[in-house]
Amino acid sequence: MDSNLLPVLERIASALERLSPPAPSLKGLDAADAFIWHPSLGRLSPVAQVAHVDIGLLRGVERQRNLLLDNTLHFAKGLPANNAMLWGARGMGKSSLVKAAHAQANLMDGQPAAPGRGRLALVEIQREDLATLPELLVLLRDSTRRFIVFCDDLSFEREDADYKALKSVLDGGIAGRPDNVLFYATSNRRHLMPREMIENESSTAINTAEATEEKVSLSDRFGLWIGFHNCAQDTFMDMVRGYARERHLHIDDAELVRRANAWSLARGGRSGRVAFQFIEDLTAELSARE
Repeated sequence: MDSNLLPVLERIASALERLSPPAPSLKGLDAADAFIWHPSLGRLSPVAQVAHVDIGLLRGVERQRNLLLDNTLHFAKGLPANNAMLWGARGMGKSSLVKAAHAQANLMDGQPAAPGRGRLALVEIQREDLATLPELLVLLRDSTRRFIVFCDDLSFEREDADYKALKSVLDGGIAGRPDNVLFYATSNRRHLMPREMIENESSTAINTAEATEEKVSLSDRFGLWIGFHNCAQDTFMDMVRGYARERHLHIDDAELVRRANAWSLARGGRSGRVAFQFIEDLTAELSARE
């Protein structure tokens, strides 16, 4: 081989190694109790502080809270538990409840566990990375920790590779879902797909019943299926008052109600998210006066 060609080949080989994705690694798993999955990097990035709302501040969703919290605590204790789908109205606390339940499971004697010492680790996976979910589960299977893999705002526009990957994981596949992993997801859609897509499949299929059943079967694979609905006026005000007490805001109740109603009318709806946004604005205003 030409001696002048060897350095060129070595540089090409080094460049190819840099372009190839690194082997998946569990390095740093003891650094935190929450992580973000980065498949391109082959690792879990630790999240030092999860942005979550105290579970006691989630009003109007007591039944949903109890269902998910019981399921989460069972799993944390090593008991059987179900994958969970939280679906329904926007801003009613679906993702907040997942994070609050995770935090609640990691309380020890009423205090948060030290980083990396919690019973449960929360792993967030992005919707566009669902095709790598089987790879993530293979990685987590080798750990002694217990994990909730969480995908927020899950939906599908077509039956693609991501849809099939998630369906396979929920079914268990030939290897089965790891005993130390649960999958939680939130969605604004009851069946994860737009209604027009399901109806279009039904109208063009030879057997319309089978086509429709196939499209809704993914949501049926979640053992726990929890619905969230728009809140009434009194529930909205319970949310507002709860946040106001937690912030120790000095404001007359009648004035609080009047301003909260005006805020919700301007936003075109009532929800936990709207209540929180109102309190954020009110807190800033009242603080500025002091």
